[in-house]
Amino acid sequence: MMERLYNPVFVKELKLRFRSFKSFSGLMFYLAVLVIFIAGFLLITTGFTGKGFFRPDTSFAMFSVLTIIQMALVLFITPSLTAGAISSEREKQTLNILLTTTQSSTQIVIGKLLSSVSFLVLMLIAGLPLYSLVFLFGGVSPSQIASIFLFYLLTVVAVGSIGVMFSTITKKTIVAMIATYGSIIFLGGITAFFFFITMAFSQMTPPAAGGTAQSFMAYFWAAINPGALILTLIEPEMGRGLKELSGVKLPVWVTYLIFYSGIMLLCLTVAIKKLRANMKSNR
Repeated sequence: MMERLYNPVFVKELKLRFRSFKSFSGLMFYLAVLVIFIAGFLLITTGFTGKGFFRPDTSFAMFSVLTIIQMALVLFITPSLTAGAISSEREKQTLNILLTTTQSSTQIVIGKLLSSVSFLVLMLIAGLPLYSLVFLFGGVSPSQIASIFLFYLLTVVAVGSIGVMFSTITKKTIVAMIATYGSIIFLGGITAFFFFITMAFSQMTPPAAGGTAQSFMAYFWAAINPGALILTLIEPEMGRGLKELSGVKLPVWVTYLIFYSGIMLLCLTVAIKKLRANMKSNR
């Protein structure tokens, strides 16, 4: 059983990644951004004196902004770790050698993805002590932080799958990176724009004239937006308000889970199918 689960590609990539100075410098940059924000927030709250009260509602505000900043950092870093997973091997002319081994296409793609996700998970875990300040001042429950980190993990794996797919179907790492960042911009920015546009049209259109369908589309655009999901997890009232406006009773996190799980499976399937097909066409 252990032999089937053992993935040499994952082990090799993990060792190379964690021995690299760039990995730890990236981790240091990530933590430095969080520390600077928290220190600045505390100084501003206490009037740059280091004294004063820090109420639970202020602690909750710090937690909310810290969560959004962490999501933005994760979305910014993930493509740089996954978009070159396969294309970099092709550029270094080592992909042919990798494909002549006994490793299947599934093992290669999954190993590349897991090695990148493992580093991102390390980043999230490294940031947990900073979140302990929230428990020190109160205002946030442990279950709320646990749910947010679980959806962080889902988002990282889904976006990482997109990066691996583009890395497989394109020949250049820069092209794969641009395509992955473009996908993130669509999921994070364009969907928010579509939500506001669709919501405005649904408010002007009577239900009998198609307003119900437009309200459903507004719910859908909000439900697949990572920022909107984080906001609904931070403030559940926003999720209930969205359900009342759209008329859709399904919780936002359920739609988000289904959609991004589907993206992950689709992208990994395409990457696995196209890995050796591309090599045959390049010979």
